[in-house]
Amino acid sequence: MHKNENDPLFCKLFTAFVFLTSLNQILKLSAMKIPILSLLLFLLMGLSSNLQAQKTALLIIDVQEFYFPGGRMQLENPEVAGMNAGLLLNQFRDMEYPVYHVRHNFEPGGNIHQYVRPLGEERVFSKDQVNAFADTELLSALRKDSVENLVICGMQTHMCVEAAVRAARDLGFTCILASDACATRALQYEEHIIPAAHVHFSTLNTLQGSYARVASTEAIIRELGDDND
Repeated sequence: MHKNENDPLFCKLFTAFVFLTSLNQILKLSAMKIPILSLLLFLLMGLSSNLQAQKTALLIIDVQEFYFPGGRMQLENPEVAGMNAGLLLNQFRDMEYPVYHVRHNFEPGGNIHQYVRPLGEERVFSKDQVNAFADTELLSALRKDSVENLVICGMQTHMCVEAAVRAARDLGFTCILASDACATRALQYEEHIIPAAHVHFSTLNTLQGSYARVASTEAIIRELGDDND
């Protein structure tokens, strides 16, 4: 994703650049200029490459069989959301960016759906809580891999996806929520029926800005592609 000028590491690198450039001017020794600037360039290139490969990760929440037709908790239009999640997954795999899968411990139908089925080396975290970070090793894995930006998608929009976005933001991650790679269902409060689309879009609107940047699958893939050019 695009580098943020307010990013602490960016600020540290810029400060180092200013310091070493000033030092080079102070020394006024032609024999010292090339080694100093060459060392700085080497460090900057290495750090930049590492950030592009490790800083942004995909977090897929509960895209499981029980949410699809024939399952115990079928959602509205889960196929579209699942296929878009699969497009994001393919993009992250192609770019060799880290991917993390989360599944809820519920049967029958608890298997991760074929649209986003994990590969052998991809981490899968099983949870019993709504919040994917609660009582799992997800946070420690993200910290170990130096992840700072999370692209999040999955099911249900108003439950486990929302909980993951809120928790991730509170833990210091920058979140991008894939609006059309999530799905949910209609809800009932007393005699009031809330259509699935209203539940979905009201959740997106609540998270937009304060907790996440909301974008379509197409826009996210395009942005990732731009960063990789």
